Amino acid sequence: MEKAGNQLIKIDSEKHFPIYKRYPISLKRGEGVFVWDVDGKKYIDALAGIAVNSLGHCHPDIIGAIESQSHKLMHVSNLYYTEPQAKLAEKITNLSNMDRVLFCNSGAEAVEGAVKLARKYAAKKGKRGKILSLQGCFHGRTLGTIAMGKQKYQEGFEPMPDGFAQIPFNDITMLEDVLTSEPVIALILEPIQGEEGVRPLDEEFLLKAREICFEKDILLIFDEIQTGIGRTGKFFSYQHWGFEPDIVTSAKGLGGGFPIAALLAKEFVANAFDYGDHGTTFGGNPLACNVALAVLNYISAQGFMDEVADKGDFFMQDIRESDSSNSILEVRGRGLMVGVVLEGKAKEVANKMMEKGVLVNAPSDTVVRMLPPLIIEREELKKISRVLNESIDEITKNGQ
Repeated sequence: MEKAGNQLIKIDSEKHFPIYKRYPISLKRGEGVFVWDVDGKKYIDALAGIAVNSLGHCHPDIIGAIESQSHKLMHVSNLYYTEPQAKLAEKITNLSNMDRVLFCNSGAEAVEGAVKLARKYAAKKGKRGKILSLQGCFHGRTLGTIAMGKQKYQEGFEPMPDGFAQIPFNDITMLEDVLTSEPVIALILEPIQGEEGVRPLDEEFLLKAREICFEKDILLIFDEIQTGIGRTGKFFSYQHWGFEPDIVTSAKGLGGGFPIAALLAKEFVANAFDYGDHGTTFGGNPLACNVALAVLNYISAQGFMDEVADKGDFFMQDIRESDSSNSILEVRGRGLMVGVVLEGKAKEVANKMMEKGVLVNAPSDTVVRMLPPLIIEREELKKISRVLNESIDEITKNGQ
């Protein structure tokens, strides 16, 4: 008899747009850090929906928030005030030390909002110029966000919107040259580039970016869509360095699996928007906001994010110590955002780990990326580390 998973894969191949390179399993349910496929196999989910399921699967606080709010009010549009949105706005601005927030539905939508806000701020000051991004970045898949990103995502979708430029990753000299000599209205960056293989920016680069942007009245935008909501051991990763950007984008872990995103800004920037300059129908609906509020209440509890940082240190050290074949070139990241750099065959390693019951992914052929739920325990991290190194050894020995 044909497996249920194969039947679903067949339907998908016939009916869905062929735009995803999916792993050949069909997931049915989840609990905590585990998921099960339709054929009953159990996996540790060390990817968490790509940094989305911050509290794991079917967390009781999230289920409770969905259930309670779904019996009251799910959607009314932004023509009215609602309690969940107001409470979430207060909570997230307090945790981030930002002044204003606009809720939306996805990370790309938040970044598009940041671009509009930056351009409106510049226009009100009589300025024109480009928005600068870093090579290797990923800010979404809308036309505006791919215009800031890699060439491979732009191919076939030309002409690209103009007004964007790039500089090399971590290049302080180029950063200084461009920001001080060319018309630039904003700099957008990911403190750790997730899709480029968990690649962190140097502290020196970040501090210099903040310094020059402040001096030149260039807006500094932090894309914290993957790094935020406790993922690195701080609510937002910029809090590791003791300074604040002017605009922040957030999504993924904010809803713990429920779609919601946020555009945050300092008051002097947020004031650039006038009534009607931006908006959304579904963004900030009561159901999504109540879920996100439950997530933030949980992760902002005393000691939780410190524990995420400690578990991340433990995990990365355990991976290094378990590397019996000396095949790992580097273990990098922060908190529970971890990239393992290999000479190659990272995609084969990810597939082998899946066979052994651990879900990860390989954003390139040299990096295995792991983004487990923030609630994961050390014993489960040790198992992921063991399976990772077993898989590396088997792929290396078999010459796959």
